[in-house]
Amino acid sequence: MIRGIRGATTVSNNEEKEMVEETKKMIEHMAAINDVSPEDIASVLISVTPDLDATFPAKALRLIEGWKYVPVMCMPEINVPGSLPQCIRVMMTVNTKLGQADVEHVYLNGAVKLRPDLIEER
Repeated sequence: MIRGIRGATTVSNNEEKEMVEETKKMIEHMAAINDVSPEDIASVLISVTPDLDATFPAKALRLIEGWKYVPVMCMPEINVPGSLPQCIRVMMTVNTKLGQADVEHVYLNGAVKLRPDLIEER
């Protein structure tokens, strides 16, 4: 079955090192808690808010062993007034045996407020 796994995190600064480190941490956590290997992944889409332009957070995937061939793309997030700033969002499309309600989505740092309903369920 194909499922989407959501992830989001925030950074304190528009700096390459922090953006890559926080993205890597989030993606590794998404994969670990959902038992996802690189071969299970169809693609990874990463969006960033307009205030983050220091680097492509997709660089984080290339730092994870075995993820060389995982297709990844970055894009800008819609600039909605009042939305969470300095936010990196991920949609990982995977092949899994997990039911939709069993998929664990990951929200780190300031992004925990995006989906408190999913955080509280776990």
